Amino acid sequence: MNAIARAIDALNEGFGRLIAPLLAVITLIVVYDIAMRFFIGRPSDWAFDVTKMLFGAHFMLMAAYGLRHHAHVEVDVLKRLLSRRKQAALEILGYLIFFVPFIWMLLTYGWSFFERSFSRSETTYGIVALPVYPVKAVIVVTAVLILLQAIAVVIRAIQELRKEEAA
Repeated sequence: MNAIARAIDALNEGFGRLIAPLLAVITLIVVYDIAMRFFIGRPSDWAFDVTKMLFGAHFMLMAAYGLRHHAHVEVDVLKRLLSRRKQAALEILGYLIFFVPFIWMLLTYGWSFFERSFSRSETTYGIVALPVYPVKAVIVVTAVLILLQAIAVVIRAIQELRKEEAA
């Protein structure tokens, strides 16, 4: 089970490192658009839509990486007072009660959201009609990556419970 958790960690670590530089691309596009406004007096027709979609994709795709590095907000004021065994049990319960239903909704609604967009060949409303469905597909990819990382967290919590039982 530890090998599965390590493989999931490696996947999300690699994916996070691959996606992180996208922020530099977004910045370059924004700088380009500002330069166009300054020197030509009008923004580009595509930059706003592209940066909005890329930033949304960046934010979503970095979520599993954030979960892997414990960068999400946790209410651990009370959790710190508990033993490691109780912390692990609380983590398992928290993921089962709150996380699984949320991810299930994100997967099912995200998939139908993407599917509808893809079937209609949905595009942006700007002068340059950019396809929207790739960004909506990011919702599904994000849900899968977060679910995998949650599985790694639960595996570690189960291992912590077993370690405490063996001791």
